[in-house]
Amino acid sequence: MFTWFIASRLFRHSDDVKRVSKPAIRIATLGVAIGVAIMLLSTGVVLAFQSEIRNKVLGFGSHIQVINYDSQNSEQYKPIVFNQDTFSLLDSVPGAKTVSPFCIKPGMLKTDNTFRGVVFKGVGERYDYSFFRKHLVEGEIASFPDTSATGKLIISLTLSKQMSLKLGDNVYAYFFEDKVKARKFEVSAIYCTNLTDFDNKLVFTDVSTVQKLLGFDTYQYSGAEIWLNDFAQLPEASSYIINKVNRTQDPYGAYYTSMSIFEMYPQIFAWLQLLNLDVWVILILMVCVAGVTMISGLLIIILERTNFIGILKALGASNARMRHIFLYFSFFVILRGLIYGNALAFAIIFIQQQWHLIHLDPAVYYVEAVPVTINWLYFTIINIATLLICVLALVIPSYLISNIHPAKSIRFE
Repeated sequence: MFTWFIASRLFRHSDDVKRVSKPAIRIATLGVAIGVAIMLLSTGVVLAFQSEIRNKVLGFGSHIQVINYDSQNSEQYKPIVFNQDTFSLLDSVPGAKTVSPFCIKPGMLKTDNTFRGVVFKGVGERYDYSFFRKHLVEGEIASFPDTSATGKLIISLTLSKQMSLKLGDNVYAYFFEDKVKARKFEVSAIYCTNLTDFDNKLVFTDVSTVQKLLGFDTYQYSGAEIWLNDFAQLPEASSYIINKVNRTQDPYGAYYTSMSIFEMYPQIFAWLQLLNLDVWVILILMVCVAGVTMISGLLIIILERTNFIGILKALGASNARMRHIFLYFSFFVILRGLIYGNALAFAIIFIQQQWHLIHLDPAVYYVEAVPVTINWLYFTIINIATLLICVLALVIPSYLISNIHPAKSIRFE
């Protein structure tokens, strides 16, 4: 307690204007504060960005798809049966929130002035429309029926601009096989996710229309999508489907197989994973900056307090106790830097979440503003790790005190 008491007294009087260590302490505090703020902000931005992109990809593709095994090696989806028994089995998947059949068929949208190749995705009553309602720009997204054609079409804002289509406009779609098939659709809703790879090519209509265009029977679909309550349940759910569904046959002899979101879009998730490397580089650099500024500050403080160290040594204080005093002193400086750094980071996060002051190009980053979030677990780890690493980095420099001799240091000016 003696070393703690002396260190706290030194810390409280460290702002003495006559001391040359005052700027060094302020620089050390500022170094820790800025380093911690940058670490917290970079972690918050990357975590939020990964979550934003992951949720958008899930909105288009679900957590797991169950498809025909032959579809993996084909340019088009092969039919596979999903009847009541199949849905009952998929509904029992651990963590399953929604199970929805879908049909996929490439086609072309054409107006009087332009045309675009797109992919028609047919969905029905079971489909989870919450994602598109969240990103709705115009119109209304109502559930498509399973067994009747509606003639309604949901398109992206990107496509609507490219083809000069507005809400309520009619557009013709053409499908090319042995003979050309044409269908007339009405634009019933326009969405925008800024995920250009999907916005540019996917349009949505009722599953019955696409099913008939594909020539499938009543219970045949391109596949079924499974959304889970929590992303963390994906390994367990995938394992369950692999054991219970994969390699089984439908009434037509087709084999079921499954693909997780990681297998469907490996490039996107590999890219998101690479962002973790950027965060680690920032964390290491900022900890090094904070550690170097603290070491410099500690050395200046020790040199300035040489006379004080000599007096305490003359009174019987050991080298170990003197080192503890200055390590505790450094602990207080680091702690103050952490408080300032956290306050700065949380203020910036709050401002960005409320007013989105920092914008991005959605064509490049898939989001309109810098996303940021607070993850209490990661933020706590960063604070504790910074505190421990900085204190440990000061242990070796603190041994400079052992070279200070009482007789000489008492006369030191």
